[in-house]
Amino acid sequence: MAENPRSEHDPMKNNRLALLIAGLLLAVTALLFWSRQSNNTLPDDADFAVYDTASVTKIFIADMADHEVLLERTGEGWQLNKTYKAQARKVSELLNTMMKLRVRTPVSKASQDKVITRMAGLAVKVEVYQMLPRINLFGKIKLFPREKRSLVYYVGDSPKDNLGTFMIKEGAETAYIMQITGFKGFLTTRYSPATDDWRDHTVFNTKLNDIQSVRLEFGQQPEESYAVNRLQKHQYEILRLQDQTRLPAYDTLRLLNFLTAFSDIRFESLLNNMPEEKIDSITRSPYLHKLTLTDSKDRKFVVTTFVKKKLSQNVYENEAFAPVDLDRMYALVNDEKDFVLIQYYVFDKVLRPASYFVPGAPE
Repeated sequence: MAENPRSEHDPMKNNRLALLIAGLLLAVTALLFWSRQSNNTLPDDADFAVYDTASVTKIFIADMADHEVLLERTGEGWQLNKTYKAQARKVSELLNTMMKLRVRTPVSKASQDKVITRMAGLAVKVEVYQMLPRINLFGKIKLFPREKRSLVYYVGDSPKDNLGTFMIKEGAETAYIMQITGFKGFLTTRYSPATDDWRDHTVFNTKLNDIQSVRLEFGQQPEESYAVNRLQKHQYEILRLQDQTRLPAYDTLRLLNFLTAFSDIRFESLLNNMPEEKIDSITRSPYLHKLTLTDSKDRKFVVTTFVKKKLSQNVYENEAFAPVDLDRMYALVNDEKDFVLIQYYVFDKVLRPASYFVPGAPE
């Protein structure tokens, strides 16, 4: 029997398959182009929004005075300038702002040159990096992800009515007034290039089961100083430091409330930019409290507090200060590297005197 001249490797069959594949690819490309054009009603230089904020890996912000902020997403949260932990709330606010940016109006042709010239002297540069796929089919099939600088723009000041913020993309010729729908105000402060504005304010973030000991020294009431030592799980001792005697009994509920409060204690603001002479004057004065927490990994976290004098509303000649501020104190934290402002309202729960734990003692 003669062989079939059209074998399984028929060239005509292979050509038809190649043409079919090429046609499908062409159709997909055309569909993607049409979809992109139909969904993108804004000119490219007016689209500032980052719709997929979950893909953002880095944000770089810099001003003309060499102040720079680098925010990077890590497995343990956002990191600031490769050194500090960043404020999660503030980063979240920035990402939300980037996602909701919308054009209020283009800057008028008559004002373009004036606005762009002013921005050249005061604008903040913003670079956004995202993990983006090299191949993205209909937003469903995403292949070969890589980090890419996806957006660069400049943030200026606001128009006279303070509604919106001037922004311009790198390389563009048109500036726009950008806004967030429903928000009346300007957005400049959300793009701060100051490191201190992004620093995390956490002082203590230790859970109950991770606390090994707490030592609290009262500078003006040494008889109230004490140490809480963990003996074993759910069992503690309270030791008075003045005479090294153990409290024969203590209020268990009060002690647990005291220890659990260390899970989230934050300072109000950084004061490292205060004149050095003033910081030295304050920190060389007698301290109010010295609080030391040691965790289960033998790491120590120390806070030393100092009196904050309150400015008088009625300042007399040669009398710049009134008595003590009853709402706030100064403090040294982070191995005495940071000078901060703290609130009694926040810290009172971890500054209890020894007598507070005696059963039946008044609160």
